This record gives sequence, C-alpha cells and structure tokens, in this order.
Amino acid sequence: MTSVVDIEVFNGIFTSIAEEMGIILARSAFSSNMKERRDFSCALFDREGEMIAQAAHIPVHLGSLAATLAHIRRNFTLAPGDIAISNDPYGGGSHLPDITLVEGVFAEDGELLFHVLNRAHHADVGGASPGSMGLASSIAAEGVRIEPSLLQRAGRPDQLFLQSFLARVRNPEERLGDLRAQQAALTRGKKRLLDLAARHGHARLREISAGLQDYSERVMRATIRTVPDGCYRFTDHLDDGGAGAAQPLAISVELTIQGEEALVDFRQSAPQVASPVNTVASVTGSATIYVFQCLAGNTFPINSGSSRPLRILTRPGTLLDAVFPAPVAAGNVETSQRIVDVLMGALAQAIPERIGAASCGSMNNIAIGGIRRDGRPYTYYETIGGGMGGRPSSAGLSGIHTHMTNTMNTPVEALEHSYPFLVTRYGLRLGSGGRGRNPGGDGIVRSYRFLEPAELSLLTDRRRFPPYGLAGGGPGKKGVNILERQGKKKRMPGKVSIETRPGDILHISTPGGGGWGRPDRDSGGPRQADS
Repeated sequence: MTSVVDIEVFNGIFTSIAEEMGIILARSAFSSNMKERRDFSCALFDREGEMIAQAAHIPVHLGSLAATLAHIRRNFTLAPGDIAISNDPYGGGSHLPDITLVEGVFAEDGELLFHVLNRAHHADVGGASPGSMGLASSIAAEGVRIEPSLLQRAGRPDQLFLQSFLARVRNPEERLGDLRAQQAALTRGKKRLLDLAARHGHARLREISAGLQDYSERVMRATIRTVPDGCYRFTDHLDDGGAGAAQPLAISVELTIQGEEALVDFRQSAPQVASPVNTVASVTGSATIYVFQCLAGNTFPINSGSSRPLRILTRPGTLLDAVFPAPVAAGNVETSQRIVDVLMGALAQAIPERIGAASCGSMNNIAIGGIRRDGRPYTYYETIGGGMGGRPSSAGLSGIHTHMTNTMNTPVEALEHSYPFLVTRYGLRLGSGGRGRNPGGDGIVRSYRFLEPAELSLLTDRRRFPPYGLAGGGPGKKGVNILERQGKKKRMPGKVSIETRPGDILHISTPGGGGWGRPDRDSGGPRQADS
C-alpha cells in the first residue's frame, strides 16, 4: 500500500536523482549550450517504459521522452551495459540536434528495474547550416538522423557508430565531449537508483512507482473536472514557414471537456510545408501535456500518470504531425510555443479567471557558425527570452523564457571568450509588453557584432502576429530582426539564413507578452518604448 507520505517522500527522492543527473551533465559538458544554457533534460522511467519523475528542465523535451523510449524498446532489448542513442523525430524525438541517450538499470541477477534517460541539444549535428537550425527543405539537409542505435554495447563504446557520427558534424571534439557528459549523467542516475533499490527492495519501489503514477492521474482528473464541460475552439498562426512558405500557417484546436477527461483535436491545422516549422506528433503531445500540467499546478508528481486522462488527435501530413521527409528543426522550438498559445486561448473561453495572456511565443533561435582564423570550425546556438503574458493575478515577467523552453541565459563573458563575436547590447526592450490591468512583460534586445565572416541562421516568430492579450488587454509588441552593415540597417525576415561580414551587427528585439484585463487610467501604460 502506497501512502500519501510515501508519495511525497519518494517523489522528492526520484526527482532529486533526476536533478542530480542534470548537475553532472552541466558540469561535464563541453558546449556553452549545455554547460551555460542548460539545454538538456533528465528523467527516470520504470521498467515498462512509463515516466516516474523528471527534473525541472525543458518541457518540450520531457513530454516526448516516453515516445522515444517506446521507439527504442521496439528496436532493442537493452542488456546490462548497453546505452541506446536516437535523435529521430519520427521515432518520438523532437528535432535532430536533440540527442537522447537511454540506459537500463539492472539488478545483479539481470532483472530490469528502471530506465534512465536524458536529452540534450547539441550545437551542431551536421547538415547544410552550422548549428543544424537553418532553412532546410527536407530532414536530410538538417543533419545526421540517428535511428535507434547502440552507442555502447555491454559497457564498451561502439567505435564504428561514433566514428561515423563524428565524421559528419562540424565540431567532433565538442560533440564527443557532450555525449560523454550525457553518459556521465546516466551513470550517476543508475548508481542512485541501485542504492535506492538495495535499501528498499525491488518490489517496494515498483509499488511506489505505480502509486506515484496513479496519484498523478487522480490529480489530473480532478483538475479537468474544474473546467466546465463543453467544446472550445481557438486558432492562431505562425507568421510563415520562411523561404518557400511565406503565407501564415494556421494552428487550430477543438478542445472538448467531458467530466474528468479532455479530447484535444488538432486535425484542422495547416498541412505540412517544405520548411522547418513542421513538428511531429510527439512534440504536439508534449506541448499539450505541459498546458494541462500548468493547470494542475506544481505541487503534484509529474509523471506518465498525468497524461492518462488526455486524448490527443492529430492528422498525419499536417503541421502538427509531420511525416518523412519533412524538415522539423523549428517545430520543436517555434511551433510548440504556438500550440501552447492556441490551447491557452481555448481554455480562456472556459476558465477566463485562470488563464494568462500570450507570452513571447518564440524561442528566438540564433545559430552562428564558421571557421576561426586558426582553421578550427565552431558552431554556436542559443535562444533568447521575451515577455511573459500578463496574468489574472499579476503582471507578466520581463526578459524570461516561457512555456516550452526553460533554458538559462548565456553569459556575455562566456560567449565572447569562446566565439569570434561580441555582444554590444543586452537589455530589456522597454514598452514592448501589452497594456492591461496586468500588463505583459517586456522582451529583450540583444545585439551581436561579428569579428569574422560567419554563417547565420535565425528561426524566429511573432514578427507578423503579436502575442494576444486577454480580458481586454492589449497585444505585446511584435519581434524585430535587423542587420546593420556599414551603418545601414535592414529589417530581416523572421526565418533566414545569410552570410555575415566582419563589422556587421545583428539586432534581435524579442516580443513582449500580451496584457491581461482592461487597463485602468493609471496602470498598464508603457514605459519608454524601445523598438
């Protein structure tokens, strides 16, 4: 029998193990994207492949890990000492830079007890553009696609696999270092779980794991019961798909609440396009699960049980359920954000007193690569935060990552130490939050001055359609991308790949959040505007 005390204690224990895995990964990683921005996620799964606990890492990673593990388990029966690897978006992954490692945790007699997993965004996995985040028209041009394989067999690295992978990326030393950091995190998680099993016994931990999942299901069912029964519809748009797909792209949801269950139907969304804004069903599911977990609050165990009352419908061949060979690099980072906005917009019709206005709505992705003067290649990737939407209870926060991303800031000092460009400006974009009784938070202005020639890719959104306000609040300001060359400034598209010259300056102004509530005469007014 699993008591409430057991649930609280062991949820804390399992979660702390996942968090410790993340600490090991960050301290061991080579790339700034992992060691500074913490662009990775760690989680624990039971032997059946159901999530037990996760660290407070990246929502878009965590919600889709179960699909990746299921795909790997269909291809391999993991043995002691095996580590599986995959980044296949069509096999439960997200996009190619996100590489997932999986290892089984076995008792001395060979019984499978748990799985430990992590997913980390690598700064480059080959392809046509440095950083593997360019305007590709097919998955093949986005980089190396790793269908489920063994990185390690019976404790020994698969050198043939490693050599093949590293030969196709731009910075093999950094990639190898980051992979080893992921392996180190698995080792720590495995050790902690084996210690736990020795202390409490295998059968007891299985009972507690099942109890945690059942409790999360009960909490989610109770949460859904607080939403009035009915059918709620909402549509929002991505600005466009970039080159070759210049028209707005609709994301539509029909949300049906009946008792303690929710049917989430995305089948009327736009068809997939020949640009990287497509996403796969696992990411659509991840965004949906995230929204309902937000409704439930942060005081209950987050695991596979919380998704049981949700039924998610997508249509293959559409923007939210892309099929091979559609490119998907931006779907994970941009389209996932719009899925959240659409679901929140639908829920606002049912429970307006609980739903905030739209946040920034873009991860504002920037990838830079080139060859240093000493002949060494480099790749750099980061996302930039924006404004949080105003909420029924308070104003939105400024200069923060929201929703499907949970990464940290790359310190200017770390960036300039490692790469041939300078950050000439970094601050809040004052006045960019939407007006309202509770105004939206302000976005960010970040400017980069290039010291050497480089290839630049931007995948950004909310440059045409601003983050919406709610309950009479105003929209946040749209984002702006500008390239300054020899003193002349030129506005760039939201999604673009170009070559930069020494002395060029890139200015990124990210969107502010929408406002909530009609502004009072003395509240919600903008501060000094900054475009």
